Amino acid sequence: MRIPVESYHLPNGLHVVLSEDHTAPIVAVNLWYHVGSANERLDRTGFAHLFEHMLFQGSANVEANEHFELVQRAGGTLNGSTWLDRTNYYETVPSHQIALALWLEADRMGRMLPGLTQQKLDTQRDVVKNERRWSVDNQPYGTWWERLPALCFPEAHPFHHSLIGSMEHLTDASLDDVADFFRTYYTPDNAVITVAGDFDRTATMRLIEEYYGLIPRGAPRPALRDMTLPPTFGSTRRMVVPDAVALPRLFVACRTPVFGSDGYYAASLAAAVLGLRTGCRLEQSLVRKQRVASQASAFTYDLAKGSDLLVVDATAHPGITPEQLEHAVLAELDLMHQHGVTDVEVQRARALIETSFITSMQSAAERADQLSRFATYFGDSTLINEQVARYGATTTAAVSSLARERLGPDNRALLLFVPTEAQPDTEPAEMAEAGV
Repeated sequence: MRIPVESYHLPNGLHVVLSEDHTAPIVAVNLWYHVGSANERLDRTGFAHLFEHMLFQGSANVEANEHFELVQRAGGTLNGSTWLDRTNYYETVPSHQIALALWLEADRMGRMLPGLTQQKLDTQRDVVKNERRWSVDNQPYGTWWERLPALCFPEAHPFHHSLIGSMEHLTDASLDDVADFFRTYYTPDNAVITVAGDFDRTATMRLIEEYYGLIPRGAPRPALRDMTLPPTFGSTRRMVVPDAVALPRLFVACRTPVFGSDGYYAASLAAAVLGLRTGCRLEQSLVRKQRVASQASAFTYDLAKGSDLLVVDATAHPGITPEQLEHAVLAELDLMHQHGVTDVEVQRARALIETSFITSMQSAAERADQLSRFATYFGDSTLINEQVARYGATTTAAVSSLARERLGPDNRALLLFVPTEAQPDTEPAEMAEAGV
């Protein structure tokens, strides 16, 4: 399938992407700002995520939480999310409500600061702190998604620190900090707006010009710190985390080529061979045959800067020790590293990925999100139509070569959670190897 794509820029730098599809009477509006936790000051970690919450607290013409109420009353859905290098906001509404979704996003892009108050900041700071307590601090294995990047990226790297941030930094965030962050990053020349679904092209372009055209460009933004990294860690890194958990759980991360590069597609297929769906190697070997794991999967982070990560995630079967789990997982990585993959495995992995991608493109919301993604990272939303072909052009030999170069013992970061009362005989977490 080919996704219809049209893109252009307003004079203020806003990148506009349009994708018409009149199959269903709905339309998705998706706005990506090219800012995430990587852009934060080191004394204000968690700020990008805090700001995601702040943007739902009203603007010049919208009261706190009214954004949600207006979209939901119109029969739509909405949300936002923050990642290492982007923040996005999105609505899916009935086609005749497109003006509402476009206007709401424009009002907070151009007129958020008049609605900013200390009370709103205090409230959302507490919300984010509670989110951290619930999803990280008090959740079994909950710290994995901040510990693993910290283990994989050196301290000075923009991807090293926690996305959700520290309690101390959240407490220190001031109203002036919020205003400065908004002025710096929430500008039209740092944004992509995508409209996908059932809409009238001429009328939509007119609305976008009317609502967004007068919002001024931003000042030059601070450059990201250096993101260059060697292709491998150079050795095996290992961190053991005693936690209040019932079963050991192991994460193994390997540095792989960045999203969008030729090597990325080989890494993505390698991850699928290892850990996608029930026919993958990890499921067949660790879960079904050996019964050392109750679940096992593999995935890529899909990072477009510096280095991507291929991650294996396995939770022990009851009665299995941390050492047994680690040995079994590393044996599977060794097998792929030493002997590569087969044509049959790559064909299966490619079919699963392509089917998932094509199916997701039937959703206006998912299509809009992916179009924004390619426009943000590469300045070219039409790359969405090359994805199936890129996977199709990636050979078994390329996947085996990726495994040989990137999945060996010289490129593994191990994060092992163990029940507090069953710590293995190993160096403590704070002694894990550092460096690049």
